[in-house]
Amino acid sequence: MKLLLVYVTFPNLEEARHIGAEMVRRQLAACVNLCPSVTSIYRWKGEVESSEEVLAVFKTSRACFPLLEKTLKEMHSYEVPEVVGVEILEGSREYLQWISSQLSS
Repeated sequence: MKLLLVYVTFPNLEEARHIGAEMVRRQLAACVNLCPSVTSIYRWKGEVESSEEVLAVFKTSRACFPLLEKTLKEMHSYEVPEVVGVEILEGSREYLQWISSQLSS
């Protein structure tokens, strides 16, 4: 099973916690790490913006990604939420097996 880290930013901890917990409940993510207070600098609608956000790192599989992405977009308050998946190439065998065991098949 190919596993991914999926990076998503949120406007606040409450939304990140709510959506993260829901993804774990639905077994679309095995675990979600919340990193509060990251500063994002980006161009939006022609203007350079800067905002404080919460970075969430979802541990999931390639098979779960399409539904995770769809559900995140439905629940997220941003018009265009960041949803970026990066394949896990190496890791502790036991931890990677645990991730796999927590996801819907």
